[in-house]
Amino acid sequence: AAIPSRFFGVMSNEILVAVPLFVFMGVMLERSKVAEDLLKTMGQCFGRAPGGLGISVTLVGMLLAASTGIVGATVVTMGLLSLPSMLRAGYDHKLACGTICASGTLGQIIPPSIALVILGDALAGTYSQSQMEKGNFLAEPFSVIDLFAGALLPGLTLVALYIAWLILTAILRPETCPPYYEEDIKLRHLSVQIVKAILPPAFLVVAVLGSILGGLATPTEAASFGGVGATLLAAVKLQLNMKVIKEVIRATTRISCMVFSILLGASLFSLTFRGFGGDKLVHQFLTGLPGGFVTAMAVVMLVMFLLGFVLDFIEIVFIVVPIVAPALFAADISPVWLGVMMAMNLQTSFLTPPFGWALFYIRGVAPDVIRTPEIYRGVVPFVVIQLIGLTILAFNPELATWLPSKILN
Repeated sequence: AAIPSRFFGVMSNEILVAVPLFVFMGVMLERSKVAEDLLKTMGQCFGRAPGGLGISVTLVGMLLAASTGIVGATVVTMGLLSLPSMLRAGYDHKLACGTICASGTLGQIIPPSIALVILGDALAGTYSQSQMEKGNFLAEPFSVIDLFAGALLPGLTLVALYIAWLILTAILRPETCPPYYEEDIKLRHLSVQIVKAILPPAFLVVAVLGSILGGLATPTEAASFGGVGATLLAAVKLQLNMKVIKEVIRATTRISCMVFSILLGASLFSLTFRGFGGDKLVHQFLTGLPGGFVTAMAVVMLVMFLLGFVLDFIEIVFIVVPIVAPALFAADISPVWLGVMMAMNLQTSFLTPPFGWALFYIRGVAPDVIRTPEIYRGVVPFVVIQLIGLTILAFNPELATWLPSKILN
Protein backbone atom coordinates (compact mmCIF):
# COMPACT_ATOMS: atom_id res chain seq x y z
CA ALA A 1 0.00 0.00 0.00
CA ALA A 2 2.94 2.34 0.59
CA ILE A 3 4.09 2.26 -3.04
CA PRO A 4 0.77 3.37 -4.63
CA SER A 5 0.42 6.05 -1.94
CA ARG A 6 3.93 7.33 -2.67
CA PHE A 7 3.25 7.39 -6.43
CA PHE A 8 -0.04 9.21 -5.92
CA GLY A 9 1.63 11.73 -3.64
CA VAL A 10 4.28 12.48 -6.25
CA MET A 11 1.86 12.82 -9.14
CA SER A 12 -0.53 15.04 -7.15
CA ASN A 13 2.22 17.47 -6.12
CA GLU A 14 1.09 20.86 -7.45
CA ILE A 15 4.60 22.33 -7.44
CA LEU A 16 5.87 19.69 -9.87
CA VAL A 17 3.23 20.76 -12.38
CA ALA A 18 5.56 23.71 -13.01
CA VAL A 19 8.17 21.35 -14.53
CA PRO A 20 6.40 20.61 -17.86
CA LEU A 21 5.24 24.23 -18.03
CA PHE A 22 8.78 25.60 -17.67
CA VAL A 23 9.99 22.99 -20.16
CA PHE A 24 7.31 24.14 -22.62
CA MET A 25 8.37 27.75 -22.15
CA GLY A 26 12.03 26.94 -22.75
CA VAL A 27 11.45 24.76 -25.80
CA MET A 28 9.09 27.33 -27.35
CA LEU A 29 11.67 30.10 -26.88
CA GLU A 30 14.33 27.87 -28.41
CA ARG A 31 12.19 27.11 -31.47
CA SER A 32 11.25 30.78 -31.94
CA LYS A 33 14.90 31.72 -32.68
CA VAL A 34 15.15 33.99 -29.65
CA ALA A 35 18.72 32.82 -28.99
CA GLU A 36 19.79 33.56 -32.56
CA ASP A 37 18.46 37.13 -32.40
CA LEU A 38 19.97 37.68 -28.95
CA LEU A 39 23.44 36.53 -30.01
CA LYS A 40 23.42 38.65 -33.14
CA THR A 41 22.28 41.79 -31.33
CA MET A 42 24.58 41.35 -28.32
CA GLY A 43 27.50 40.67 -30.67
CA GLN A 44 26.82 43.96 -32.43
CA CYS A 45 26.71 45.74 -29.05
CA PHE A 46 29.93 44.36 -27.54
CA GLY A 47 31.76 42.62 -30.39
CA ARG A 48 33.93 45.60 -31.36
CA ALA A 49 35.81 45.45 -28.05
CA PRO A 50 38.43 42.77 -27.33
CA GLY A 51 36.64 39.95 -25.55
CA GLY A 52 33.30 41.56 -26.35
CA LEU A 53 31.95 38.58 -28.25
CA GLY A 54 32.73 36.30 -25.30
CA ILE A 55 30.95 38.71 -22.96
CA SER A 56 27.96 38.70 -25.32
CA VAL A 57 27.85 34.90 -25.24
CA THR A 58 27.95 34.95 -21.43
CA LEU A 59 25.09 37.45 -21.17
CA VAL A 60 22.99 35.54 -23.70
CA GLY A 61 23.72 32.34 -21.79
CA MET A 62 22.42 34.02 -18.64
CA LEU A 63 19.18 35.05 -20.36
CA LEU A 64 18.71 31.62 -21.93
CA ALA A 65 19.42 29.94 -18.59
CA ALA A 66 16.73 32.03 -16.95
CA SER A 67 14.25 31.29 -19.74
CA THR A 68 14.94 27.60 -20.43
CA GLY A 69 16.75 26.09 -17.44
CA ILE A 70 17.79 23.10 -19.58
CA VAL A 71 21.59 22.72 -19.68
CA GLY A 72 21.81 20.43 -22.71
CA ALA A 73 19.54 22.60 -24.84
CA THR A 74 21.38 25.79 -23.87
CA VAL A 75 24.88 24.43 -24.54
CA VAL A 76 23.88 22.92 -27.89
CA THR A 77 22.03 26.07 -28.97
CA MET A 78 24.90 28.33 -27.94
CA GLY A 79 27.41 26.04 -29.62
CA LEU A 80 25.54 25.96 -32.91
CA LEU A 81 24.92 29.71 -33.01
CA SER A 82 27.92 31.36 -31.36
CA LEU A 83 30.85 28.99 -31.91
CA PRO A 84 31.08 29.66 -35.70
CA SER A 85 31.06 33.43 -35.06
CA MET A 86 33.75 33.15 -32.39
CA LEU A 87 35.94 31.04 -34.67
CA ARG A 88 35.49 33.48 -37.57
CA ALA A 89 36.49 36.32 -35.25
CA GLY A 90 39.75 34.52 -34.50
CA TYR A 91 38.96 33.47 -30.93
CA ASP A 92 41.21 30.90 -29.33
CA HIS A 93 39.54 27.48 -29.54
CA LYS A 94 39.98 26.83 -25.84
CA LEU A 95 38.52 30.17 -24.75
CA ALA A 96 35.55 29.89 -27.13
CA CYS A 97 34.58 26.39 -25.98
CA GLY A 98 35.12 27.18 -22.31
CA THR A 99 32.94 30.29 -22.50
CA ILE A 100 30.09 28.44 -24.21
CA CYS A 101 30.22 25.48 -21.81
CA ALA A 102 30.28 27.68 -18.71
CA SER A 103 27.48 29.95 -19.96
CA GLY A 104 25.36 26.94 -20.89
CA THR A 105 25.50 25.46 -17.39
CA LEU A 106 24.08 28.61 -15.79
CA GLY A 107 20.64 27.01 -16.17
CA GLN A 108 21.40 25.00 -13.03
CA ILE A 109 21.66 28.04 -10.80
CA ILE A 110 19.77 30.99 -12.33
CA PRO A 111 16.00 30.98 -11.68
CA PRO A 112 13.42 30.21 -12.87
CA SER A 113 14.94 26.82 -13.63
CA ILE A 114 13.37 23.36 -13.65
CA ALA A 115 16.48 22.15 -11.82
CA LEU A 116 15.73 24.53 -8.94
CA VAL A 117 12.04 23.55 -8.97
CA ILE A 118 12.96 19.89 -8.54
CA LEU A 119 15.66 20.57 -5.93
CA GLY A 120 13.42 22.95 -4.00
CA ASP A 121 10.58 20.44 -3.86
CA ALA A 122 12.92 17.67 -2.65
CA LEU A 123 14.46 19.89 0.03
CA ALA A 124 11.10 21.23 1.19
CA GLY A 125 9.77 17.80 2.13
CA THR A 126 13.04 16.73 3.74
CA TYR A 127 13.39 19.95 5.73
CA SER A 128 9.83 19.79 7.03
CA GLN A 129 10.26 16.18 8.11
CA SER A 130 13.59 16.86 9.84
CA GLN A 131 12.12 19.77 11.79
CA MET A 132 9.17 17.69 12.99
CA GLU A 133 11.51 14.88 14.08
CA LYS A 134 13.37 17.46 16.19
CA GLY A 135 10.08 18.54 17.77
CA ASN A 136 10.13 21.93 16.07
CA PHE A 137 6.56 22.27 14.82
CA LEU A 138 6.78 26.06 14.36
CA ALA A 139 9.71 26.17 11.94
CA GLU A 140 9.45 28.59 9.05
CA PRO A 141 8.34 26.68 5.94
CA PHE A 142 10.72 26.32 3.02
CA SER A 143 9.53 26.38 -0.58
CA VAL A 144 10.72 26.58 -4.18
CA ILE A 145 10.16 30.35 -4.02
CA ASP A 146 12.80 30.64 -1.27
CA LEU A 147 15.29 28.73 -3.41
CA PHE A 148 14.56 30.92 -6.44
CA ALA A 149 15.27 34.03 -4.38
CA GLY A 150 18.36 32.50 -2.78
CA ALA A 151 19.92 31.38 -6.07
CA LEU A 152 19.57 34.73 -7.81
CA LEU A 153 22.54 36.59 -6.28
CA PRO A 154 24.97 33.62 -6.41
CA GLY A 155 24.01 33.07 -10.06
CA LEU A 156 24.64 36.70 -10.94
CA THR A 157 27.92 36.55 -9.01
CA LEU A 158 29.06 33.70 -11.24
CA VAL A 159 28.12 35.71 -14.34
CA ALA A 160 30.15 38.66 -13.02
CA LEU A 161 33.15 36.39 -12.36
CA TYR A 162 32.93 34.95 -15.89
CA ILE A 163 32.87 38.44 -17.40
CA ALA A 164 35.76 39.57 -15.17
CA TRP A 165 37.84 36.63 -16.44
CA LEU A 166 37.04 37.47 -20.06
CA ILE A 167 38.02 41.11 -19.52
CA LEU A 168 41.26 40.05 -17.81
CA THR A 169 42.01 37.68 -20.70
CA ALA A 170 41.36 40.47 -23.22
CA ILE A 171 43.84 42.70 -21.37
CA LEU A 172 46.59 40.12 -20.87
CA ARG A 173 46.16 38.09 -24.08
CA PRO A 174 44.18 40.19 -26.59
CA GLU A 175 45.17 37.89 -29.46
CA THR A 176 42.95 35.12 -28.02
CA CYS A 177 39.77 37.22 -28.16
CA PRO A 178 40.08 39.90 -30.88
CA PRO A 179 37.33 42.40 -31.77
CA TYR A 180 34.63 41.15 -34.12
CA TYR A 181 33.56 43.31 -37.06
CA GLU A 182 30.77 41.46 -38.80
CA GLU A 183 28.98 44.47 -40.26
CA ASP A 184 28.69 48.20 -39.76
CA ILE A 185 25.41 49.30 -38.24
CA LYS A 186 23.99 52.68 -37.35
CA LEU A 187 23.26 53.49 -33.73
CA ARG A 188 19.57 54.07 -34.42
CA HIS A 189 19.18 50.73 -36.17
CA LEU A 190 21.09 49.00 -33.35
CA SER A 191 18.75 50.56 -30.78
CA VAL A 192 15.75 49.19 -32.66
CA GLN A 193 17.34 45.74 -32.80
CA ILE A 194 18.03 45.82 -29.05
CA VAL A 195 14.40 46.66 -28.33
CA LYS A 196 13.15 43.91 -30.64
CA ALA A 197 15.62 41.16 -29.69
CA ILE A 198 16.46 41.69 -26.02
CA LEU A 199 13.51 43.36 -24.33
CA PRO A 200 10.76 40.77 -25.07
CA PRO A 201 12.56 37.70 -23.62
CA ALA A 202 14.04 39.80 -20.81
CA PHE A 203 10.58 41.13 -19.94
CA LEU A 204 9.18 37.59 -19.98
CA VAL A 205 11.86 36.33 -17.59
CA VAL A 206 11.46 39.33 -15.27
CA ALA A 207 7.67 38.96 -15.31
CA VAL A 208 7.81 35.24 -14.49
CA LEU A 209 10.47 35.55 -11.79
CA GLY A 210 9.07 38.82 -10.43
CA SER A 211 5.57 37.40 -10.06
CA ILE A 212 6.99 34.48 -8.07
CA LEU A 213 9.28 36.49 -5.79
CA GLY A 214 6.69 39.24 -5.38
CA GLY A 215 4.11 36.77 -4.13
CA LEU A 216 1.75 37.51 -7.01
CA ALA A 217 1.80 33.93 -8.31
CA THR A 218 2.94 30.46 -7.36
CA PRO A 219 5.70 28.84 -9.44
CA THR A 220 3.07 26.79 -11.27
CA GLU A 221 0.96 29.85 -12.10
CA ALA A 222 4.03 31.83 -13.18
CA ALA A 223 5.16 28.91 -15.36
CA SER A 224 1.75 28.94 -17.05
CA PHE A 225 2.15 32.64 -17.74
CA GLY A 226 5.64 31.97 -19.09
CA GLY A 227 4.35 29.31 -21.47
CA VAL A 228 1.66 31.63 -22.82
CA GLY A 229 4.16 34.49 -23.09
CA ALA A 230 6.67 32.34 -24.98
CA THR A 231 3.93 31.27 -27.41
CA LEU A 232 2.88 34.88 -28.01
CA LEU A 233 6.52 35.86 -28.51
CA ALA A 234 6.93 33.13 -31.13
CA ALA A 235 3.76 34.35 -32.86
CA VAL A 236 4.99 37.96 -32.90
CA LYS A 237 8.28 36.80 -34.43
CA LEU A 238 6.29 34.90 -37.10
CA GLN A 239 7.80 31.59 -35.97
CA LEU A 240 4.57 29.96 -34.78
CA ASN A 241 3.07 27.35 -37.09
CA MET A 242 1.74 23.81 -36.83
CA LYS A 243 5.17 22.30 -37.41
CA VAL A 244 6.69 24.30 -34.55
CA ILE A 245 3.74 23.56 -32.26
CA LYS A 246 4.07 19.82 -32.90
CA GLU A 247 7.83 19.92 -32.28
CA VAL A 248 7.38 21.85 -29.03
CA ILE A 249 4.64 19.53 -27.74
CA ARG A 250 6.67 16.46 -28.68
CA ALA A 251 9.84 17.74 -26.99
CA THR A 252 7.95 18.89 -23.89
CA THR A 253 6.22 15.53 -23.56
CA ARG A 254 9.47 13.60 -23.98
CA ILE A 255 11.40 15.66 -21.41
CA SER A 256 8.51 15.71 -18.91
CA CYS A 257 7.99 11.94 -19.18
CA MET A 258 11.69 11.41 -18.55
CA VAL A 259 11.62 13.65 -15.47
CA PHE A 260 8.55 12.05 -13.90
CA SER A 261 9.68 8.50 -14.72
CA ILE A 262 12.93 9.17 -12.90
CA LEU A 263 11.01 10.81 -10.07
CA LEU A 264 8.77 7.77 -9.56
CA GLY A 265 11.72 5.38 -9.74
CA ALA A 266 13.69 7.47 -7.26
CA SER A 267 10.70 7.59 -4.90
CA LEU A 268 10.50 3.79 -5.00
CA PHE A 269 14.24 3.52 -4.32
CA SER A 270 13.98 5.99 -1.43
CA LEU A 271 11.04 4.10 0.08
CA THR A 272 12.91 0.78 -0.11
CA PHE A 273 16.14 2.32 1.19
CA ARG A 274 14.34 3.77 4.19
CA GLY A 275 12.49 0.52 4.79
CA PHE A 276 15.78 -1.30 5.28
CA GLY A 277 17.11 1.44 7.57
CA GLY A 278 19.60 2.82 5.08
CA ASP A 279 18.76 6.42 5.91
CA LYS A 280 19.62 5.83 9.57
CA LEU A 281 22.97 4.32 8.63
CA VAL A 282 23.81 7.32 6.43
CA HIS A 283 22.71 9.69 9.21
CA GLN A 284 24.90 7.88 11.75
CA PHE A 285 27.86 7.88 9.36
CA LEU A 286 27.64 11.60 8.59
CA THR A 287 27.00 12.71 12.17
CA GLY A 288 29.81 10.45 13.44
CA LEU A 289 32.50 11.90 11.19
CA PRO A 290 35.33 13.78 12.95
CA GLY A 291 35.01 17.50 12.41
CA GLY A 292 31.24 17.57 12.74
CA PHE A 293 29.12 19.42 10.22
CA VAL A 294 32.04 20.78 8.17
CA THR A 295 33.35 17.29 7.39
CA ALA A 296 29.85 15.93 6.73
CA MET A 297 29.10 18.80 4.34
CA ALA A 298 32.41 18.29 2.53
CA VAL A 299 31.74 14.55 2.12
CA VAL A 300 28.23 15.16 0.77
CA MET A 301 29.47 17.80 -1.68
CA LEU A 302 32.27 15.50 -2.87
CA VAL A 303 29.91 12.55 -3.38
CA MET A 304 27.40 14.70 -5.30
CA PHE A 305 30.22 16.17 -7.38
CA LEU A 306 31.46 12.71 -8.39
CA LEU A 307 27.93 11.46 -9.08
CA GLY A 308 27.50 14.43 -11.42
CA PHE A 309 29.96 12.72 -13.79
CA VAL A 310 27.66 9.75 -14.37
CA LEU A 311 24.15 10.85 -13.34
CA ASP A 312 21.94 13.72 -14.39
CA PHE A 313 20.82 16.45 -11.99
CA ILE A 314 17.36 14.91 -11.63
CA GLU A 315 18.57 11.47 -10.52
CA ILE A 316 20.98 12.96 -8.00
CA VAL A 317 18.36 15.24 -6.47
CA PHE A 318 15.65 12.61 -6.17
CA ILE A 319 17.92 9.85 -4.85
CA VAL A 320 20.70 11.54 -2.85
CA VAL A 321 19.07 14.64 -1.34
CA PRO A 322 16.35 12.84 0.69
CA ILE A 323 19.03 10.55 2.15
CA VAL A 324 21.76 13.03 3.11
CA ALA A 325 19.82 16.24 3.79
CA PRO A 326 18.34 15.20 7.20
CA ALA A 327 21.84 14.69 8.63
CA LEU A 328 22.89 18.15 7.43
CA PHE A 329 19.70 19.81 8.69
CA ALA A 330 20.56 18.47 12.15
CA ALA A 331 23.15 21.27 12.30
CA ASP A 332 20.38 23.91 11.98
CA ILE A 333 21.63 25.24 8.64
CA SER A 334 19.54 27.23 6.21
CA PRO A 335 17.80 25.06 3.58
CA VAL A 336 18.19 27.94 1.12
CA TRP A 337 21.96 28.00 1.54
CA LEU A 338 22.18 24.20 1.32
CA GLY A 339 20.07 24.12 -1.85
CA VAL A 340 22.15 26.78 -3.59
CA MET A 341 25.38 25.05 -2.56
CA MET A 342 24.13 21.76 -4.02
CA ALA A 343 22.98 23.41 -7.26
CA MET A 344 26.28 25.25 -7.76
CA ASN A 345 28.26 22.13 -6.87
CA LEU A 346 26.45 20.05 -9.49
CA GLN A 347 26.86 22.86 -12.02
CA THR A 348 30.61 22.67 -11.41
CA SER A 349 30.53 18.90 -11.84
CA PHE A 350 28.76 19.16 -15.20
CA LEU A 351 31.56 21.50 -16.34
CA THR A 352 34.56 19.53 -15.07
CA PRO A 353 36.66 17.36 -17.42
CA PRO A 354 36.85 14.62 -18.43
CA PHE A 355 33.24 13.53 -17.78
CA GLY A 356 31.31 16.81 -17.49
CA TRP A 357 28.01 16.68 -19.39
CA ALA A 358 28.55 20.12 -20.95
CA LEU A 359 31.80 18.92 -22.53
CA PHE A 360 30.03 16.13 -24.38
CA TYR A 361 27.32 18.52 -25.57
CA ILE A 362 29.84 20.99 -27.01
CA ARG A 363 31.90 18.16 -28.52
CA GLY A 364 28.80 17.04 -30.42
CA VAL A 365 28.34 20.40 -32.17
CA ALA A 366 31.96 21.61 -32.43
CA PRO A 367 33.73 21.26 -35.82
CA ASP A 368 36.52 18.72 -36.24
CA VAL A 369 39.13 21.49 -36.22
CA ILE A 370 38.56 21.77 -32.45
CA ARG A 371 40.25 18.90 -30.63
CA THR A 372 38.81 17.37 -27.46
CA PRO A 373 41.87 18.28 -25.31
CA GLU A 374 41.30 21.92 -26.29
CA ILE A 375 37.77 21.73 -24.91
CA TYR A 376 39.08 20.23 -21.67
CA ARG A 377 41.74 22.92 -21.24
CA GLY A 378 39.27 25.65 -22.15
CA VAL A 379 36.90 24.91 -19.27
CA VAL A 380 39.62 24.70 -16.59
CA PRO A 381 39.63 28.47 -15.82
CA PHE A 382 35.84 28.42 -15.52
CA VAL A 383 35.98 25.41 -13.18
CA VAL A 384 38.39 27.42 -11.02
CA ILE A 385 35.90 30.31 -11.11
CA GLN A 386 33.15 27.91 -10.02
CA LEU A 387 35.26 26.73 -7.10
CA ILE A 388 35.92 30.35 -6.13
CA GLY A 389 32.18 31.01 -6.26
CA LEU A 390 31.49 27.94 -4.12
CA THR A 391 34.10 29.05 -1.58
CA ILE A 392 32.61 32.55 -1.40
CA LEU A 393 29.14 31.08 -0.86
CA ALA A 394 30.37 28.54 1.70
CA PHE A 395 31.91 31.25 3.90
CA ASN A 396 29.20 33.83 3.23
CA PRO A 397 25.80 32.08 3.53
CA GLU A 398 24.08 35.47 3.55
CA LEU A 399 24.79 35.70 -0.19
CA ALA A 400 22.00 33.12 -0.54
CA THR A 401 19.86 33.96 2.48
CA TRP A 402 19.81 37.77 2.32
CA LEU A 403 17.41 38.22 -0.60
CA PRO A 404 14.81 35.69 0.64
CA SER A 405 14.85 37.33 4.07
CA LYS A 406 14.24 40.76 2.54
CA ILE A 407 11.52 40.06 -0.02
CA LEU A 408 9.76 36.99 1.39
CA ASN A 409 9.35 37.90 5.05
